[in-house]
Amino acid sequence: MIITTEDALTPTQATRFFLGPETVPHRQYEALRAYFVQELPGPEVARRFGYTPGAFRVLCHQFRHDPAKRASFFQTPRRGPKDAPTRDRVRDRAVALRKQNLSVYDIQRELAEAGHAVSINTLTLLLREEGFARLPRRRDDERPPAVKPEPAAVADVRTLSLAPRSFRTRLGGLFVFVPLMRAMDLPAVLRQAGLPGSAMIPAEHAVRTLLALKLVGTERKSHVMDLVADEGIALFAGLNAVPKRSYLAAYSSQIDDRTTNRLMAAWFTAVQAAGLTRGTSLDLDFHTVPANSQGEPLEKHYVSRRSRSQKGILTFLARDAAQRVLCYARAGIVKADQPEEVVRFVDFWQQQTGSPPAELVFDSRLTTYAQLDHLNRRHIHFITLRRRTRKMLGAIWSRPASAWQRITLPALTRTFRTPRVLDERIHLPGYEGALRQVTVMDLGHEEPTVLLTNNLKIGCPSLVTRYAQRMLIENGIADAVGFFHLDALSSMVGLRIDFDLQITLMASSLYRLLADKLRGSYRHAQAKTLFHHLLDVSATVMIGADEVRVTLDKRAHNPILRSTRLTDEPTPMPWFGAKQLVIGFA
Repeated sequence: MIITTEDALTPTQATRFFLGPETVPHRQYEALRAYFVQELPGPEVARRFGYTPGAFRVLCHQFRHDPAKRASFFQTPRRGPKDAPTRDRVRDRAVALRKQNLSVYDIQRELAEAGHAVSINTLTLLLREEGFARLPRRRDDERPPAVKPEPAAVADVRTLSLAPRSFRTRLGGLFVFVPLMRAMDLPAVLRQAGLPGSAMIPAEHAVRTLLALKLVGTERKSHVMDLVADEGIALFAGLNAVPKRSYLAAYSSQIDDRTTNRLMAAWFTAVQAAGLTRGTSLDLDFHTVPANSQGEPLEKHYVSRRSRSQKGILTFLARDAAQRVLCYARAGIVKADQPEEVVRFVDFWQQQTGSPPAELVFDSRLTTYAQLDHLNRRHIHFITLRRRTRKMLGAIWSRPASAWQRITLPALTRTFRTPRVLDERIHLPGYEGALRQVTVMDLGHEEPTVLLTNNLKIGCPSLVTRYAQRMLIENGIADAVGFFHLDALSSMVGLRIDFDLQITLMASSLYRLLADKLRGSYRHAQAKTLFHHLLDVSATVMIGADEVRVTLDKRAHNPILRSTRLTDEPTPMPWFGAKQLVIGFA
């Protein structure tokens, strides 16, 4: 060992090394040595080395009773072999193969055939020891002969074959939506919206492909590309093959917010022509689509599923309370424009229907009192929550018992059916005139619920029941996130969130049209339930000269699907050679 005099410690520095240790193990060792060897009092040792008396007693207890703690101060160097038997055994062969321009994976395969099982990491270390650099990317003709995947067909409507044939598909239930869309002129809707298209993949075929991926509820994040080989989606879209994920992502990037707004307006009219009626009361809410990227210039919004604020894209959703279907969506809302979003929705609704919505229900964080005054001037009834403050709660608790009124809620399944209410008129800053405030107690919550409304005629039982029904929009959002995969920003198919929202609205409308034709409890079932009970069924597809016959496999719920009458008559398929679609049951 060679000892130099460079960087020598002075006597003061050497003393400070022992009396002022910097690392945790060194500090623990010096403190224990002062206590057990120098026999200093415990409080003095704790104060000198920065411990609390309790923490130092715990350290002494661990030292006395834990052998691992005593062994952690001095570690014996681990001695191992100086050679690498696994690498040395194949070293010469691996070097010879690398000189033939083979990659580590090719070398591993050659060695495995010779009876030497070697990992990729071992081969990488071996080649690095021998001075080999990483191979540059090789052309296909420079690679060794091997079994290669067959090239997939390129989606091109011009090469679509209408010749008679038959095949099996896992997505037989997808064709049930074809009769539902019969009353909708999808090409006209897309022309009105101005969606882009090409000679290979027109706009109608691209949208049908994306709509099919939404309707089958397959997770876009990782599994959607498993369906590219299924001819059922290609037939539903009217293509020879399903477009790959690169095309789908590139297609959505061509669509701006003006196009998505025109698509939403055109679809809004089309679904009404198909039989989806509109209600008079609407539930409104915000939803944050989290973005797992720190590089994007996004604002932080509250994410309810994660109970925290993080970067994300804020979306505004409107849900028809009577039909239980999402009817409006807008993405990319900044915090400064958040209060005005309710007015933007009212303008959209009035433009599409000719009159403003009759009633809006939302929570306290959706807008401001000034916007509530704007809704009141437009004669729109609203029901919302008021944020509770400590001063407000103190005033509520101080009210005498005679000021409260006991009511009975009509829902027979509620546990708390007879709450107490306090109905009064108040004035708020930014709101002209008086507002009706209804405070509700005994609803199963520790703190009272405070409702604000400009509807002076509605009774308290109806008011409380109506706001309780607003929570159903949370179920609608959960259905959009869980089944339609609205939050799949980091998916293999990277779609723009505003365009993804519109495809979600279209799929939600189709499922609601299907539910309206069902009987019993399925009329109010969510899309996930409808798909797994009724539409998740394989089928045999027979393409003939004039018709496409889809025969669904036997399943217990097929009689329920047959009761919709959607399979009674043939449906024309103009996008597939004008053949007639006939749906049957095995």
